[in-house]
Amino acid sequence: MNRKDQSTIMIVDDTPANLKMLEAMLRGQGYRVVAFPKGEMAVNGAFRNPPDLILLDIRMPEMDGYEVCRIIKTDERLRDTPIIFISALRETIDIIKAFNVGGVDYIAKPFRFEEVQARVEIHLKLRHMQQELERHNLNLQELVDEQVKEISEAHMSMIFAMAKLAESRDDDTGKHLERVQSYCLTLAEHMVEDPRFKGYIGKRFVENLFYASPLHDIGKVGIADSILLKPGKLTPEEYEIMKTHTVIGARTLEAVREKYPNNDFINMGIEIARSHNEHWDGSGYPDGLTGEEIPLSARIMAIADVYDALRSRRIYKPPYTHVETTEIIKSEAGSHFDPKLVDIYASLEDQFRDIGETMVEAGESAY
Repeated sequence: MNRKDQSTIMIVDDTPANLKMLEAMLRGQGYRVVAFPKGEMAVNGAFRNPPDLILLDIRMPEMDGYEVCRIIKTDERLRDTPIIFISALRETIDIIKAFNVGGVDYIAKPFRFEEVQARVEIHLKLRHMQQELERHNLNLQELVDEQVKEISEAHMSMIFAMAKLAESRDDDTGKHLERVQSYCLTLAEHMVEDPRFKGYIGKRFVENLFYASPLHDIGKVGIADSILLKPGKLTPEEYEIMKTHTVIGARTLEAVREKYPNNDFINMGIEIARSHNEHWDGSGYPDGLTGEEIPLSARIMAIADVYDALRSRRIYKPPYTHVETTEIIKSEAGSHFDPKLVDIYASLEDQFRDIGETMVEAGESAY
């Protein structure tokens, strides 16, 4: 099947003789042809079944060719459809206006069919080449997107592996990082729909939070085993050293940010690593931030981290039940936690329980 067999040409002319002559000639060349004597009819026809090319008269009653062209070009599907004006108007201003409203060519009446045929073939070829290029570019973009996604996922896997390696120094952590990721994701996805957080959180925020959350305790690599793995209660001096893991983690990631200063993922990782132990009332560490001074990502992380810590068995404590953990989190709204986030947690507490009870490593001392 050749190009002519595949192409539909629309003719718009209020003169019946011109309409019939052009229709007969183009059909004879193998094109599919639709013809309309009025502009409004042509517009409706084009919207219903977009043609490959339009031959358009200018002087027509009710809606002239200029207006037809303007309206057709407002439709996304028809924006690149070539429109050739065929008119008895010969003034330069009329021809310029035809191009300004979106025409690609102009043929003066009385026309010779050989000229019409040549112009039609040229513009159809150009249109088909443009469509092929668009398809090629789309396929190329899909390949690029696939490669970028693959590389991005590989990078995220390595980052998670590094966080997991740091976390593995504590034998009791099990699937702590995976659970915390899911808790953060659950909270953040519901925050997107909450009017209280409109303009603060979107799809990109949620995605970055999911991937950055495992970095919250990466600074613990700088804490001595004698403190990190101590089975009993830490002394005040040891506790002060333990608290420095927030600064160590943030500084480690800040070194990465020097090379990638505009990377939202790294910036969020720094926020979480440094500030996830801050408290709403200012009693947390390391900076004693209060309220909304604490980055939103860190406020979300605080609830996720504390929930998992309370529900997990440790050398120095038994696990709390889900009910006990929820009571503690609710009681600390406005002191430890952002009260708005506690409200959201309260509406999702069953999902937290299900995540925790499902994501337990074999032999893990948790839940």
